[in-house]
Amino acid sequence: WRDQDWLTGDPLRRIRRRARTPDRTKALDRDQVEALLTRPNLPLRDRTLFRLLYESAARAEEVLALDVADLDQRNRRAKVRRKGGAVDVIVWQMPTARLLPRLLDGRRTGPMFLTDRRARLPLPPADVDPDSGRARLSYRRAAELFEQATAKLPGGPWTLHQLRHSALTHAAEDGANTSTLLAYSGHTSVASLARYARVSPEALARWQQNRDPAARRR
Repeated sequence: WRDQDWLTGDPLRRIRRRARTPDRTKALDRDQVEALLTRPNLPLRDRTLFRLLYESAARAEEVLALDVADLDQRNRRAKVRRKGGAVDVIVWQMPTARLLPRLLDGRRTGPMFLTDRRARLPLPPADVDPDSGRARLSYRRAAELFEQATAKLPGGPWTLHQLRHSALTHAAEDGANTSTLLAYSGHTSVASLARYARVSPEALARWQQNRDPAARRR
């Protein structure tokens, strides 16, 4: 409006951004994550999705948008479209690599994560597996599955975002530098990254214990 000379003043000059109270307890500890991912009754699709989200620290929307053709299973990586549209690479570890062949079961096309049943409504062809007719798993359904899987766990139910938050926190605790964390998370701003890559109270306690002179003398 100012560029068009429709407005000369700034009506927002007295508005201040609302202060955000930081919550440093969102990250799950490693034992909590491992207990979830190794539960014997967790369905294969859900186990693969949750583990991939944790190992890659990717946003759930980015992973759910993956097609089978996007995967480079040999090198344990895939191209994703980040928030804002940038194309980036996510990388996972061996546990996910072992689950993927079982999940895909020979599929070479279609969405990576599928619903349990055939699509009931007409959908874009890119969102339907051509062989089974099952649709791409939605974020809403994935979030429901995660809440159900964690409802009875301590502090549950958890959110899908907590897997990403936890992965970045644990990477920071393991000594990942800022450049690595930015690449890992897909953030372009250190300020945005700082909200996630915070050392947990448990890791802080371990650090204090390891540098305690009395503990070293013992």
